[in-house]
Amino acid sequence: MSDVQAFATDLAYASRIKPKEIHELMSREASGMANFGYTEIDQKNYLQTRRQQSLIYGEAGSLLRYFQQQLVHNPSFHYVVQLDIEEQITNIFWPDVKVTIDYAHFGDVFSFDNTFGTNKEFRPLAGFIGFNHHSETVIFGAALLYDEKVESFK
Repeated sequence: MSDVQAFATDLAYASRIKPKEIHELMSREASGMANFGYTEIDQKNYLQTRRQQSLIYGEAGSLLRYFQQQLVHNPSFHYVVQLDIEEQITNIFWPDVKVTIDYAHFGDVFSFDNTFGTNKEFRPLAGFIGFNHHSETVIFGAALLYDEKVESFK
């Protein structure tokens, strides 16, 4: 891919256009795939490499970097990291400001579901979920669990 094509792909992807649609759009702009210069697989590989480079600090390090950036933009943002005896991350919990306000208004009862989803290492993302006065779902917070012992849930 040329630098211009890579930039256009990054811009479209950041705008939440699906990779297949990005490739189709760019091939139409080039008047067909024959004039395009790269395949959909080349684009997929490019995007995957970009994502891997953005995770250069590792999964936990990238998440902590994201949290630090959120603190710069919003001083009310907060998070908690639980470490084990070897100072390795065991759990991470974070609510955002809107979530904290919602909990203050609607947080009488909420559900904690640690079976919501898992990442590639099978670590569950647990949601703290409740309902507002319109019976709409409100997410109060989330936790990425590396350790599911009883002490961790306390």
